[in-house]
Parts: sequence; C-alpha cells; structure tokens
Amino acid sequence: MASNRDIIALQCTKCKRKNYTITKNKRKHQGKMELKKYCPWDRERTIHREAKP
Repeated sequence: MASNRDIIALQCTKCKRKNYTITKNKRKHQGKMELKKYCPWDRERTIHREAKP
C-alpha cells in the first residue's frame, strides 16, 4: 500500500538552518507548509518553511 505522507524538513526563515523534520499529507497540503516553531540559534519563535530534506 502506498503512503500519502512525505518526510519534509523545515528551514528557519531568519537563520536559514534546517531545524525540524516532519511528515505531511500530500493530499491535504499541496503547497509549501509554513509553521511557527522555536529556533534554538535565534532563541525565539520564527516562521519555518518547507525545504528539501
């Protein structure tokens, strides 16, 4: 059975580091995901965008 989920990396928009890896459902989220997550290098919550793993 084929899975509808992909493993993606989340990249900080401020420091450009890849801090998180998550899975996303290809059918529900077809565009790039953006989440507000904590960046340990900036020591604050910043927007993280989907990047290539």
